[in-house]
Amino acid sequence: MTNTALQLYTLRNELEEDFEGTLHQVSRMGYRGIELAGNTGGMSAETLHVFLKQIHLETASMHVSLEELETNLSYHIDFAHALGCRHIVCPYLEPEKRRSIQQYKELAASLNRIGEISKKEGITFSYHNHDFELMALEGELPLSVIMENTDPKLVMIELDTYWVQKAGGDPLVWMDRCKNRMQLVHLKDMTRDEERFFAELGTGRMDIEAIVKQAKQQEVAWQIVEQDESRGEPIESVKESLQYLHQLSI
Repeated sequence: MTNTALQLYTLRNELEEDFEGTLHQVSRMGYRGIELAGNTGGMSAETLHVFLKQIHLETASMHVSLEELETNLSYHIDFAHALGCRHIVCPYLEPEKRRSIQQYKELAASLNRIGEISKKEGITFSYHNHDFELMALEGELPLSVIMENTDPKLVMIELDTYWVQKAGGDPLVWMDRCKNRMQLVHLKDMTRDEERFFAELGTGRMDIEAIVKQAKQQEVAWQIVEQDESRGEPIESVKESLQYLHQLSI
C-alpha cells in the first residue's frame, strides 16, 4: 500500500507563519506523512518527532542539500534516525555543477559515497530530478548518466513526474526505468495552457491516475504531493490534490 505524504516546500510560507498550526491542517486533511524541506520549526529532531506523532504524521523523507550531504552527512543521518525517517533525498543540483557530462559523472561518484554511508546506517538515499536532467547535454541525458554511474543498491531515484513531462519525457516510461530503485515518487499536475504551470492533481494534462496505478504496482513506499507554486491558496491546493487521490479507485 502506497502512503501519501506532502512535500512541505509547497506550504513554505504558511509554515513560516505558523509551523505547528499548518502541520495540524495537513494532518486533518488526511495526509499520512510529510517530506521535510529544511524548515523544522526550530525544533530538535526529538521534539519534532514527538509533535508529529501526536498529530499522526510520519516523516516520509528529508530533502537535504548536496553541500550538506557532502560535508555534514552524519548530522542529517542522526536527525533522520531521531525522527524515525528512513529516507534522505538530494533535492537539487546547482547550475554550476551541471554544465558538463563530466560533472554529472563526478556527481554520481559523490552520490555513491553518500549512499554507501547512508545504507550502512539504515537510511535509503535517493536523488530527485528536475527537468534539466532530462534535457540532452553533450548528446546524453544527465539522468541516464546518473543512473548508469551509480550503484542501484546505494542510490535510488525520487522521480518527479511533473519535471519528466515538462522536459518532454514520459513519466510512465521513466517510472519503469527506475523500477527496483524508486521508493519515493513526486506527484504534481501541469496546467493545460501554454504556460504548463503547476496544477492541483486531476485538474491538468498529466495522467495522474496512471502514474498512481504504476506507483502501486511498483510498490513505491510513498507518493509525495508537491505543488511548487499555486495560483490560489497553497493550503487549498494540497487539500484538493489529496481529495482527488482519495477518490481514485485504484
